[in-house]
Amino acid sequence: MPVNQSPQYLRIRDQLAVDIAQGVFATNKLPSERELAERFACTRVTLREALQQLEVEGLVYRENRRGWFVAPPRIRYNPTRTTGFMEYVTAQGRVPRTETLLAECRPAGTWLAQRMAVAESDLVFFLQRRRWVDERPVLIELIALDASWCPGLLEHDLDTSLMNLLRERFDLVPARCQLAMHPTALSAAQAEPLQLAPGSPALYLERLSFARDGRAVEFDQEFWRPDALEIELEAIYSD
Repeated sequence: MPVNQSPQYLRIRDQLAVDIAQGVFATNKLPSERELAERFACTRVTLREALQQLEVEGLVYRENRRGWFVAPPRIRYNPTRTTGFMEYVTAQGRVPRTETLLAECRPAGTWLAQRMAVAESDLVFFLQRRRWVDERPVLIELIALDASWCPGLLEHDLDTSLMNLLRERFDLVPARCQLAMHPTALSAAQAEPLQLAPGSPALYLERLSFARDGRAVEFDQEFWRPDALEIELEAIYSD
């Protein structure tokens, strides 16, 4: 009886996983797809199946027009805790950075007014920021804040922890928030700052924060590289 043999792309996946574990790729960049296809005597289609399998497993990632790289360890993230991005990334021995791409004051508009239960003409501070870990862009966030809650916000440095800025300069801390998350695909506008191709998978996290008087004061949308994040929660079982 012939011995069953796994598909070629899985054998390639297994060998590349061993190479990664042994630190074969010293610069953390994989050879080009052409070089890898020649090494394994396979088609580019078969090679991409192997690479995509490794990508799903979080072992490699692809940057648009730059090639394939060994993925660094995921950031562990508990969205129910109040520590900000800069703090929890630093606490894990990594180097965070925040880059403000857009900061403006504008009317809420129809869609945001519905989400925050405000009037369409009410002013919000709208921020678009890119967050980095170890010089790798991992997150695009869109933030809308009730301008009457934190007047003068745009006069401050926003390339930092927004949570700390609100606490230290405005003495403001949201009382509670609602969270939602689900997988999504990146639009061209979201993918380009993350050095990914449009349509790439991402993890979407949405947070609506409320002041102590019950009004919604901040709406945050986060688009994460799926290989950059590991959601970590603690549950307590009742008797």
